[in-house]
Amino acid sequence: MAGLLLLCAAAGLLLAVVGAIPPPEEAARMARFVLHSCDWGALATLSAQEGLRGRPFANIFSLSDGPPGPRGGSGVPYMYLTDMEISVQDLEINSNASLTVSLAQTPYCRKHRYDPQNPLCAHIIFVGSIVKVNDSEAVVAKKALFSRHPEMETWPKDHNWFFAKFNITNIWVLDYFGGLKIVTPEEYYSVKP
Repeated sequence: MAGLLLLCAAAGLLLAVVGAIPPPEEAARMARFVLHSCDWGALATLSAQEGLRGRPFANIFSLSDGPPGPRGGSGVPYMYLTDMEISVQDLEINSNASLTVSLAQTPYCRKHRYDPQNPLCAHIIFVGSIVKVNDSEAVVAKKALFSRHPEMETWPKDHNWFFAKFNITNIWVLDYFGGLKIVTPEEYYSVKP
């Protein structure tokens, strides 16, 4: 019973966070909002694998920019990675990647009956590179990730997990009709979510 109450409280918190969607004219704030609302994203790399070398390769990764809740997070997409993962092997050759997150994974789009491809079901495309974080930032990344993905703490230690972040260089926001909006990293990090 306690577990069910906790699950209901968490769902209510998510609905409260997702319910306060920024207006379309605030693209930087929308980008921060969508990232903070999402627990995972599609990471695209250039494959280094035999038979796929140089071709785009997308994979799903858990992520977090901070603990869930209305505070808005840091805006930095953190990930918990291992060299055993195929996309991480690609990143060892070429760290450039793109990361897409969408409100389609939240109750917002289902509630409004928006198809994931509908621009009103906002999605954000980040371009940049994956970098391993230093020890002091690893503390922040660990708190951000393990607060949303507690299972990570139990993943096999012999897989040599490490904390990384998506170093953002370009941001595109699709949250309304009329095409993509470009947001600079400076605008993105300076806005209050």
